[in-house]
Amino acid sequence: MRYIKFFVTCLTLASVEFYGQDKLENYVQEFSGTDLEIKMIAIPGGEFQMGSSLEEFGHYEDEAPLHKVQIDPFWMASHEITWKLFKLYLERPLNDLPLENKAKDVTIKVDAISGATVPYVDMSLGMGTGDGMPVVNITYLAAQKFCKWLSAKTGYFYRLPTEAEWEYAARAGNQSAYHFGDNPDDLDEYAWFYENSDGHYHAVGSKKPNQWGLYDMHGNVAEWTLDAYSADTYKNREDLTPNPFAVPENEYPHSVRGGSYYDDAEYLRSAARLGSSENWKMRDPQFPKSKWWNTDAQFVGFRIVRDPNPPTETDYEKYWGPITP
Repeated sequence: MRYIKFFVTCLTLASVEFYGQDKLENYVQEFSGTDLEIKMIAIPGGEFQMGSSLEEFGHYEDEAPLHKVQIDPFWMASHEITWKLFKLYLERPLNDLPLENKAKDVTIKVDAISGATVPYVDMSLGMGTGDGMPVVNITYLAAQKFCKWLSAKTGYFYRLPTEAEWEYAARAGNQSAYHFGDNPDDLDEYAWFYENSDGHYHAVGSKKPNQWGLYDMHGNVAEWTLDAYSADTYKNREDLTPNPFAVPENEYPHSVRGGSYYDDAEYLRSAARLGSSENWKMRDPQFPKSKWWNTDAQFVGFRIVRDPNPPTETDYEKYWGPITP
């Protein structure tokens, strides 16, 4: 069995200056011993205007000022990570199974990766963990460690997207409020949100994708990014910043993007930002509270990216968190 297979999707180029894909191709990351897979979309490098204008529907001050950002090519998962995929990391059933044609971008060992604790209650809060359901209530640290485990397993460098990469990919070449335009009345075709979700998340990929083949960039569950959150981030950034990344120095807040099934239309815009909060563990009875699980962030999940230019080993901690949590 091959564990990397390639596929084709249409990339629609719009009002963004692109640098081309630098020979990146879409592919599917498969896992020996399972029928699970992660479709990875090749995202072309380019420049775009990050943030929103004062005139945009739902504009917030933390989205200003508009500023040009340069993004290098990368791969992004077409779907949010599901419970079944996350359980491969959580329960480790594949650790001893060899992976054919393993890459050598990353050479760390799987058994050296910290494992998350098994949750003591149903962290889906009754919304389900079955086929296609997105994982939620996992902490920023747990999302980072999933990426580290996946990197060790496959030999590729997987991580969370930066805030800039996430917005660039969500826009898919468009500068409108949503990748499909500015009219929130059209959201129903592309997103699960407050008006149509019936108060719970849904299987990933059950709405239309954006022009680059990415599903649920608006709604369903909000998504962790790598960056520390600050309302003043853009005010302190120079124009045409290449690949910006606000490296976190504290546990809170981190930037979350995309909005969720629980949110109104304005919070699903490509530019909309949210900072994480320790209140997302409010009902956790443990002391100290869990490093791996939230109890009150049932609206937050994540998706992954693969970097074609992995950092040096000395910088791994910026992307995967501390060696010993």
